Amino acid sequence: MTTAQELRPPAALPLPALLALATAVFVTSLTETLPAGLLPAMSADLAVSESAAGQAVTVYAIGTALTAIPLSAATAHWRRKRLLLAAMAGFALANTVTAVSANYPLTMAARFVAGVAAGLAWALLAGYARRLVPPAVQGRAVAVVMAGVPLALSAGVPAGTYLGNAFDWRTAFALMTAVTVALLGWIALLVPDRPGQERGARVPVRTALALPGVVPVLFVTSVFVLAHTVLYAYIATFLDRYGMGGSTDLVLLVFGGTSLLGIWIVGARIDRRLRALTLASVVLVGVAAAVLAGFADQPLLVYAAAALWGLGWGGAPTLLQTAVADAGGEQADAAQAMLVTLWNAAMAGGGVVGGVLLGLFGAAAFPWSVLALLVPVLAVVWSAREHGFRG
Repeated sequence: MTTAQELRPPAALPLPALLALATAVFVTSLTETLPAGLLPAMSADLAVSESAAGQAVTVYAIGTALTAIPLSAATAHWRRKRLLLAAMAGFALANTVTAVSANYPLTMAARFVAGVAAGLAWALLAGYARRLVPPAVQGRAVAVVMAGVPLALSAGVPAGTYLGNAFDWRTAFALMTAVTVALLGWIALLVPDRPGQERGARVPVRTALALPGVVPVLFVTSVFVLAHTVLYAYIATFLDRYGMGGSTDLVLLVFGGTSLLGIWIVGARIDRRLRALTLASVVLVGVAAAVLAGFADQPLLVYAAAALWGLGWGGAPTLLQTAVADAGGEQADAAQAMLVTLWNAAMAGGGVVGGVLLGLFGAAAFPWSVLALLVPVLAVVWSAREHGFRG
């Protein structure tokens, strides 16, 4: 029988505030992944190898992985708007330095600072979104905010790659600074503030780790992100290996476009289908990797693989952040900080592993490594049906 609660229309979402948070996610994600489409130009301009230029992604992730938990704990009592504004200001500074630097170590230092700012942002954005809406629509609110990730992949990275090819890779980072400065005003004007935790109310990491479901979600996060990054960080190099280097922006556009579709599907169904959606996400990325492993010399199949990859990956940040928040319960903030740390440690590992694979076996090894890593991911998602990835 249909109840009155089921017939009640869902609460309206505070879209101006949530879209500002989504733009913050966009800035974070694009700053993180922008070098993926610019590696050849960056390596030539900075006079380093493409593997060395690829560490621009690695050092960013290291900055986040090293600082997310301690900075999240140190700023837990800060009001949320103040903390978000500080994180975005960090991005404006780091991208400005990256845009003007002609020195490889200075560029890497700026990327590290951007990673620190990302650690602050990622640890608070999902929780901030959940606190702006009633419990019944928290999953949808997080999906709106996390739409910034596929938007960065579908529009930002291809646009940055195009600008890098047409003008100069520094132009892309300069535009990131301009977007971030505008976002600072948007946040100040339209995002409601929320208090931080009371002093002394912080939860030790080990307490959150002891909760059923938290460890499986963190494991899946670590290995899934590692698999994705091994290929994504070196996608321009991989495509160049098969004569499609000039089509990197188009491949990323296809990937990002289907990522938007993926997050729309996840946002519409996440509150009831978390487990099924996560399984589908892993399988789709696996099928895409299999196609790239066997048919990377056929352009149409490369585009098809990019479409499947984006469809599977687009909703992954929302799925994993929702899963760890649900598993963490009252300790969700500590669980989120751990997820952010492991996510970026996995990204750093992906940059390193990708560089090693490129040096030892060549770019053709990337999709095979993705397939190998996804086997334990699928097994853990399948087995964590009661806690972690609920049915």
